[in-house]
Amino acid sequence: MYFKVFISTILLFSTAMVNAMPADSVDVNLSTDTAKVVRKNNIITKVVNYFKESNEDKIGKKINFSIIGGPHYSSDTKFGLGLVAAGLYRTSLADSLIPPSNLSIYADVSTVGFVMVGVRGYHIFPADKYRINYKVYFYSFPSKFWGIGYDNGYNKANETKYNRLQTKFEVDFMFRLAPALYLGPAAEFAFVDGKKIKDHLELWQNEDLVTRSYGVGFKVSYDTRDNISNAYRGQFVSLEQRFYPRFLFNSYAFSKTELTANTYHKVWKGGVLAAQLHGEITYGNTPWSMLAELGGSESMRGYYEGRYRDKSEIDVTLELRQHIYHRNGAVVWVGAGTVFPKFSAIRFKHILPNYGIGYRWEFKNRVNVRLDYGFGRGQSGFVFNINEAF
Repeated sequence: MYFKVFISTILLFSTAMVNAMPADSVDVNLSTDTAKVVRKNNIITKVVNYFKESNEDKIGKKINFSIIGGPHYSSDTKFGLGLVAAGLYRTSLADSLIPPSNLSIYADVSTVGFVMVGVRGYHIFPADKYRINYKVYFYSFPSKFWGIGYDNGYNKANETKYNRLQTKFEVDFMFRLAPALYLGPAAEFAFVDGKKIKDHLELWQNEDLVTRSYGVGFKVSYDTRDNISNAYRGQFVSLEQRFYPRFLFNSYAFSKTELTANTYHKVWKGGVLAAQLHGEITYGNTPWSMLAELGGSESMRGYYEGRYRDKSEIDVTLELRQHIYHRNGAVVWVGAGTVFPKFSAIRFKHILPNYGIGYRWEFKNRVNVRLDYGFGRGQSGFVFNINEAF
């Protein structure tokens, strides 16, 4: 769960200032010397310059780091304060052809008791011989649970409030086997603690409310994207297999297979058509906290993350991304998805629709801040995040 439905007023204020105000704006009646002093000391000018220069591709700089944040509101987390620090860097300054590495540090607190801190990114070694993808975060969140399976998720009466405490760590180390082809080991640790359940305890089906999942496996990917965080063209296909056996101290022994296939095409000036097919299949004795879920900030945007959960899920999204002016852009998307215990149980009436619209602001070079509003069956919601959904 990343940045659930943020509407950052500081972001919007900063964007408007950068787009509307010249960086060297001063009173034309001032003398040259006085104007220099005003430019130097005017905090508004400093803020404008900071954001105006934040998206420059500073190839000769070891790391291009910027910070953005501010208040936000959402139907889930209510009023809060979020902060994001994003950095781009290259492991070899002499090689500007390889994609830049990315690092994001984020934190958030809200009035309902939501607290979250985390780090994520990808590190590309010189000559792109190796890649490390990593994600680690902690959050405490007054969450909701509807049970397991499509029918339970669809039943509004099942909505149950509880406190979810979660820590998660994911990493994979990829070796380049051939141009655009990578293979390597992957590992994961997830700790989830469900607390303060007031009613509908039966929805957990007598499973442990505290789960610890230790997973190891491998990942293979084919990647021809021109940019990892914001592709204009290319393809990305990833197959990940993880095992959670009992000898790794798992109370629930299960396995997970995840497939992602993305494609990106330029359709006209400033327009990119992006498509994603994503599927996750778990088999064995999968705990409630590790079931496949729909919703969130990356797929099926607008659905409450985890309302629909089961042993497997599949979703597809088609998104049109359009650059509008300067550092501003917009997107529209349509999609669909469903959850199911096994393939033979998939029903056409269980397919959930998804569509929405979003605004994009280029925070750094090829790194967008995105504000999306998604619609689904009987629900909708905002998502504020760094980087594209896929």
